[in-house]
Amino acid sequence: GGEAGDSLPADGPVIRLQGITKVFKGDADESTLALDNVTVDVARGDYVCISGPSGCGKSTLLSVLALLDTPTSGRYWLNGRAVDRMTPAERARARSLDVGLIFQSFNLIGDMTVYENVEYPLTLRGASPADRRRTVEGALERVGMMARAKQRPGSLSGGHQQLVAVARAIAGRPALLLADEPTGNLDSKSGEALMQMLSELHAGGATVCIATHDPRWIAQAPKHLRLFDGRVVADGAAPQPVSG
Repeated sequence: GGEAGDSLPADGPVIRLQGITKVFKGDADESTLALDNVTVDVARGDYVCISGPSGCGKSTLLSVLALLDTPTSGRYWLNGRAVDRMTPAERARARSLDVGLIFQSFNLIGDMTVYENVEYPLTLRGASPADRRRTVEGALERVGMMARAKQRPGSLSGGHQQLVAVARAIAGRPALLLADEPTGNLDSKSGEALMQMLSELHAGGATVCIATHDPRWIAQAPKHLRLFDGRVVADGAAPQPVSG
């Protein structure tokens, strides 16, 4: 126990949050407490569902985990490294290489084609052109987006952008996959296909964290983190659905 240092042992958790608090300053000195002293470890290879009512802090928590937002106080270790000790360049690299994002705001790069967006993490990794092509085409086929490979994300519907983000995550094989309401823009058939793909990525060794209201996701996730007013109110195995 005790305070962790700037780095954790290699076999430590993929995510360690210690006392993470996030305050948003509004106008007229109003401030909103979005996360309130969140302390959580997520082990390598976990599959965690984060749930709770709207405004409970799920999206803020995912933004912090994705290195898109910085906590007001507390510390975060990603893959054993203290995020507050990373340079902006290291943080950007970790965000592109270690973390796969399937967010409503997509985080796709607008001036790249669909194909280039999916290829981007592989380029950073230094994969060979032949490997990149095989991997990107495989991922786009998988989500049914090959026909749109040359389009830019801005010309696609929300659901299609969501699928491109999934293809990018599949292609990049990130250690940590973060998804915010991943089926929010999808019809039920695409949604089920997406759940299947996330399960496969998890089976392949990825750590998966999903923020969702959807009871189907919550029922199938082995671990469940419940947030309420920015605090973790339950942490442990997912509740088993009652039969009857």
